[in-house]
Amino acid sequence: MHLDCEEDQGLETSEEFQNTMGERLEFKSVGIDIGSSTTHLMFSRLVLARRGREYFSGYTVVSREVVYRSPVILTPFIQENSLVDAAQVRNFINKGYAEAGFLPDQIDTGAVVTTGEAAKKENTAAIINLLALDAGKFVCAAAGPNMEAVLAAHGSGAVKHSLKHHEGDHETILNVDIGGGTSKIALVKGGSILETCAINVGSRLVAWNEEGILTRVEEAGACVAASLGLKAEVGEELSPEEREALAEKLAELLFEIITQKDLSALARSLMITEELAYRGPIDLVVYSGGVAEFIYGEEGRSFGDLGAWVGKSIQRRQGQWGVATGLPAERIRATVIGASQYTVQVSGNTIFLSDPEILPLHSVRVVKLPPFPNPLTRQNVAATVRKSLQLLDIGEGEEKTAIAVTWDQDPDCLRLHEFAEGIKMALPGTLAAGLPLLLVFDNDVGKLIGHVLSEIGVSSVVAIDNIHVGQLSYIDIGQQLTTTNAVPVTVKSLIFR
Repeated sequence: MHLDCEEDQGLETSEEFQNTMGERLEFKSVGIDIGSSTTHLMFSRLVLARRGREYFSGYTVVSREVVYRSPVILTPFIQENSLVDAAQVRNFINKGYAEAGFLPDQIDTGAVVTTGEAAKKENTAAIINLLALDAGKFVCAAAGPNMEAVLAAHGSGAVKHSLKHHEGDHETILNVDIGGGTSKIALVKGGSILETCAINVGSRLVAWNEEGILTRVEEAGACVAASLGLKAEVGEELSPEEREALAEKLAELLFEIITQKDLSALARSLMITEELAYRGPIDLVVYSGGVAEFIYGEEGRSFGDLGAWVGKSIQRRQGQWGVATGLPAERIRATVIGASQYTVQVSGNTIFLSDPEILPLHSVRVVKLPPFPNPLTRQNVAATVRKSLQLLDIGEGEEKTAIAVTWDQDPDCLRLHEFAEGIKMALPGTLAAGLPLLLVFDNDVGKLIGHVLSEIGVSSVVAIDNIHVGQLSYIDIGQQLTTTNAVPVTVKSLIFR
């Protein structure tokens, strides 16, 4: 079963698309992934068209062509202090531009994402900001384990595939993204990511040079080796039998999570997040990340790590488990594909702005909320917001964050007040830090909600409406237009092929 992760909503064959042929935008984009084990980039050409005939209707991607895929290199680190080697990364990216035939100022949009161990390094923020300055308009993000799980589930095609029906219901899919330092797991159903978790299981927890001498031993790798009675230290050597035993143990620990077993003490000690709460049937498992290249038989080379051994063990265990395996649209490149999609929208004129001086705002993270449970109460609104922040590894109150809401409720007084109180309950750090409370609605309820928030003591509010955003988005909000009271909004979303 092959998973396709096109995000075009089928517009190529629709009558609506034929009516928008004259209103198309083309962008050249680049995606850069700096991970704990590997670094690579990809250039794409995006074509966008209006969703409808109205002048202010937004744009959606209708075609995407990959024009260059770089080689995948091992992420360079400066050994003395474990920092990402910015100079080597910069040289690799410059070489990619040259081979693709692009100059930095020819790129319209892009994404720079650092993941795994690379996202922890002290100079990562400086690296992605430097690249953003050089290479145009970028979304730049250091992805924590939960966000990385979300990115991988989209990039592999698991999220889109989960929309398809299975025996009258949506399929329940596990996307398992296995990298060099960590494995990230996303539970997906009906086009939504319900849960994520992460564990310190990866192919480069130990690595060796051409002579077989260990040059890299992560703490988690040493811990797992010790559980087997093995000595894994830099400068030592592991025999082929010891490497295989270590890989088998890593796969065993991962399958404790995948098959919903009670976790062993060792597995619990390696968990980065809480384990999945879900205990139910799984219809399909999809693997992504670097180890997926070995699981699906697309890679046979050795990179001085456990990748081949771990992949072989997972492949065997998956067959013994008996749950179907899906073929991902992308494997090692699933975390970030293409780059970012820009859509320019204009809010409705029923917005609420407590102070015009708050605007403009640039590159604000968006947290897209799932539908609220019924009945809508302040408690379930607050719980939904908190869980959504956690999924993207966002510390509440640590940065400006826009909460995006699909409003499917009647805008009566009771529901408006319950929603406003729930938002206030969920964001105490934001209010205490003096950050504006930013709300993005798809329907025209911004002004109503803004007034209620003002009444209950929230002094700094921006509530815009008639804006459509995806789950992995950033937005720029321009200054209010004096003629209409609306505001221009640029939506920047990570997209996948």
